[in-house]
Amino acid sequence: MTIPDTWRKSSYSGGGDGNNCVEIATSPTRIAIRDSKTPTRARLTFPAPAFAAFLEALKADPYPQP
Repeated sequence: MTIPDTWRKSSYSGGGDGNNCVEIATSPTRIAIRDSKTPTRARLTFPAPAFAAFLEALKADPYPQP
């Protein structure tokens, strides 16, 4: 599996040095997420359709109740 190598920071990273956020990299088939404070450590990868479905579920109800 190839992990994309063009990373971009979250738009919610805020002011200052902006290192307290997540970064995302995309390819046509995969989405990768990493912690900007430790970019060489573990990354989470998802199939692009699964990540898109996850984002749509968050938009529909960002604070689901149990």
